[in-house]
Amino acid sequence: MTKPSLPELLHAAVTAVGGTERPGQVAMAETVAKAIDDGSHLLVQAGTGTGKSLGYLVPALAHGERVVVATATLALQRQLVERDLPRTVEALHPLLRRRPTFAMLKGRSNYLCLHRLHEGVPQDEEEGLFDQFEAAAPTGKLGQDLLRMRDWADETETGDRDDLTPGVSDRAWSQVSVSSRECLGASKCAYGQECFAEMSRERAKLSDVIVTNHALLAIDAIEGAPVLPQHEVLIVDEAHELVSRVTGVATGELTPGQVNRAVRRAAKLVNEKVADQLQTAAEGFERLMELALPGRLEEIPEDLGYALMALRDATRTVITAIGSTRDKSVQDEDAVRKQALASVENVHDVAERITNGSEWDVVWYERHEPRAGSTYRQSGASLRVAPMSVSGLLREKLFTDRSVTLTSATLKLGGDFNGVGASLGLAPEGMHGDDMPEWQGLDVGSPFDYPKQGILYVAKHLARPAREGTRTDMMDELTELVQAAGGRTLGLFSSMRAAQAAAEELRTRIPEFPILLQGEDTLGELIKNFAADPKTCLFGTLSLWQGVDVPGTGCQLVVMDKIPFPRPDDPLMSARQKAVEEAGGNGFMAVAATHAALLMAQGAGRLVRASGDRGVVAVLDPRLATARYGSYLRASMPDFWYTTDRNQARRSLAAIDATAKAEEE
Repeated sequence: MTKPSLPELLHAAVTAVGGTERPGQVAMAETVAKAIDDGSHLLVQAGTGTGKSLGYLVPALAHGERVVVATATLALQRQLVERDLPRTVEALHPLLRRRPTFAMLKGRSNYLCLHRLHEGVPQDEEEGLFDQFEAAAPTGKLGQDLLRMRDWADETETGDRDDLTPGVSDRAWSQVSVSSRECLGASKCAYGQECFAEMSRERAKLSDVIVTNHALLAIDAIEGAPVLPQHEVLIVDEAHELVSRVTGVATGELTPGQVNRAVRRAAKLVNEKVADQLQTAAEGFERLMELALPGRLEEIPEDLGYALMALRDATRTVITAIGSTRDKSVQDEDAVRKQALASVENVHDVAERITNGSEWDVVWYERHEPRAGSTYRQSGASLRVAPMSVSGLLREKLFTDRSVTLTSATLKLGGDFNGVGASLGLAPEGMHGDDMPEWQGLDVGSPFDYPKQGILYVAKHLARPAREGTRTDMMDELTELVQAAGGRTLGLFSSMRAAQAAAEELRTRIPEFPILLQGEDTLGELIKNFAADPKTCLFGTLSLWQGVDVPGTGCQLVVMDKIPFPRPDDPLMSARQKAVEEAGGNGFMAVAATHAALLMAQGAGRLVRASGDRGVVAVLDPRLATARYGSYLRASMPDFWYTTDRNQARRSLAAIDATAKAEEE
């Protein structure tokens, strides 16, 4: 039997999922297949509606080697595992004469731990939750959630937190889950044979396609102990998110609450002298943190240096001593020991990392309000350390020994792939060198006719946004635009404060248009309610710029209050900008403008989600029209028809609203 061609396979898969073949999807599938065959690397920009999931799944399944697909969002992981992969495998099975297998794999703390569930959480005196089911009042929310999880444990096949509906708070989940450091290990655990996390790893080892998330991919790359099975092909979807997710995994944090927890957990397992040494170090650190002012520490102050060395030395002594002290009164000693070690090692590692001081790390203080309902004493400050850049790490760990395809609707910024490529550790496209992975960029476009379906309106007449203060002219403009659109507005704001101010103001000015505000309900509920009523508007900040998919007439106006540059006092971003400038580059364009371009491309992408969608993206920041960097930002967004004419924008919105109303009636 002759081997089926890629177009035949793609046609079968597209038919099976009820889609339509797109020229961009065909071009993508062919290029991905070639990259996998050559063992080369690929960056693919595939606009909304291209069908990019099948554009990479079909060539990957046809190739027959093991594939890891890493995504950023839970929604896409679910879509792949519950819809795209089952249907695609069924469709390709008769043609390939084999049935590829697939599995989902996440980090250990995403799975229910049966040991924790049945044996309880090792006791922290301050939290008083040894048997969490007895301690948590069954009538309270926490108690009800814990009882519900105990019932769920008997029926779930995966133990995956995301399969529990409705979900539970982080606090409730922490009572029934463990980190990889806290885990006893399958061979030592009484529940090792039934462990959900171990079963998921076993399924992954036997599967042809493993769907995971960016965080687990980062842990696999950074920590040296492989979490993912050996694979020949890596596909990173939502790749515009990868650098920030890897940075998050590589960031360390120390807070007084976390250090005090380590002290309490270690105290019952070591002798008094060792425990006192750690207690003294913790108190010294806590006193300093009470005085901490937010901002970057370009040099570690002397008093902080001493406090961190004291913590490092005390935790090292505890780690050595824990192995040899036995406290007969402790129940379930292995679990208590493991939890204490995990807490102490985490404090040791961060204290040592900051003390050693790498020129590639950025260290800063951050202050935050204690979370409502938190059970820990908090000074409201944390000490954080993050890598200046993860590009070298990604170049070294990601692009060796396998073919890598990175794809997203937004990878070309300012007209080329080199900005995103540089953040991934890649040289400009076409440049060759011994340690430089070769790669190719491909833009397969979008099936949508952006110039006919959308307008980009920049309110050039408004005053430049100031750092603080209300923008009365912006509020007037926003009110008129929402009225012209008949509601149907997604408001994307650069800060939560700005989103709240706009929501309060417009609720007073135009009460006939309900305004939903991020934080007043779960994101899923807000989006569902926004989509259900055309007159409703939804205002919010960062996660809305990327997480909203409302095709049809429910979203016909997307408003951005201002260009989303990083805050000038963001320690990590400003450190990165300064480093680029010291190396002779343009720090503003490489860091701040690239960050803003990515968000604006994602935000503008919320408008047109289907071939019948029409609408306006309104940017209420004149700098997009007047500043020198404005053309770079506009070139990163979909190719909408462009205007600065406020009357044109209103007329267009009113006409689109009238058409939508006629359709709805």
